Amino acid sequence: MLDLFPETEQPVEIIPARKLSARAAALYVAPSDDFQTRPVGELRLGFDGIADDFHAGPTRRSGGREPWYPRGTEMRNERQLSIVAADELAVVAERMGLAEIKPEWIGANMLIEGVPHLSMLPAGSLLFFKGGVTIKVDAQNGPCRLSGRSIAENAGMAHVEAGALMFPKAAKRLRGLVAWVEKPGTIKAGEEMSVRVPEQWIYQA
Repeated sequence: MLDLFPETEQPVEIIPARKLSARAAALYVAPSDDFQTRPVGELRLGFDGIADDFHAGPTRRSGGREPWYPRGTEMRNERQLSIVAADELAVVAERMGLAEIKPEWIGANMLIEGVPHLSMLPAGSLLFFKGGVTIKVDAQNGPCRLSGRSIAENAGMAHVEAGALMFPKAAKRLRGLVAWVEKPGTIKAGEEMSVRVPEQWIYQA
């Protein structure tokens, strides 16, 4: 019989989709002129993100993370929300010799509990909140010296620039996620949520 779909020499490995339970332990908002955030009881989300937040808007300007564009190019804003996990921040703090790293020091909007290895959630993962909001993960949030400098200053490190340089290495793959609003509404601190991790595949060219 003719095989219409013969396997390649190295078949692609498929990892099935799955669902996780979690909660938004704490929420934060940044003033429009500063990336550092402050704790709030709820987030009111529209398609532009958090109203009046530092990272709100349908578009943003490209920076060092997008070397394929001239710096300052207008592009879609897929970084409306910054999401972190307490266990990952604790690891980064230990590596930097600090007692703690507070989410607001690095501009986080949401502290998630219940998702192991949060920063490794793949692009396309969906966060469904009990109140009806849906957030879509774009990518890992790459650690930068700006956040490192904020940590060093807030933690009272003796050498601020050394702390700024230390953070990108200490926080690699532990910096959390950036995401955008797919279905708007209001999220409350402590709200339960489910995470749909999409089907993935391991591709070897």
